[in-house]
Amino acid sequence: MRVLGYLSDFLLPLILFYIVAFGVSCKRPVYDDFVAGAKEGMKTVAGILPTLVGLMVGVSVLRSSGFLEAVSRLLGTAAEWMHIPSDLVPLILVRMFSASAANGLVVDLFQEFGPDSFVGRAASLIMSSTETIFYTLSVYGTAAGIRKTRWTLAGALLAMTVGIAVSVVLAGQM
Repeated sequence: MRVLGYLSDFLLPLILFYIVAFGVSCKRPVYDDFVAGAKEGMKTVAGILPTLVGLMVGVSVLRSSGFLEAVSRLLGTAAEWMHIPSDLVPLILVRMFSASAANGLVVDLFQEFGPDSFVGRAASLIMSSTETIFYTLSVYGTAAGIRKTRWTLAGALLAMTVGIAVSVVLAGQM
């Protein structure tokens, strides 16, 4: 196991050295290319920053206002009917918008139920088999300049639904 630790310590510097050596061997101005790439990256960050701030503020407002809890109670009955614990409903809703907020909810679920409980296992599986749909669509779509997303949202919601269903089934079999 120590071999993997040593390998990972040397892998990143080795890759960086390889990139610089390759650039030099091709007679490229490596540092100038790096600076140009960094400038382009900053332009991308500046372009998606308003979207990121809007998403973070929106999720924070939903959690702080109690709206998330109200919607969770409303959807909790339907979730229980589908054999999904109602305690997972806030996680499922928040996961569509923010991974960091969903991580906070998972920690809360772990503290309340334990990581080895059905709810804890299901929450872990949901986090690993679903995506932050609206974050991904807005941030990466904005960065890539995508305007027409015709079936993207429907496909992403279907994939998330399947991921949640499979997560709950697998958590019940462990």
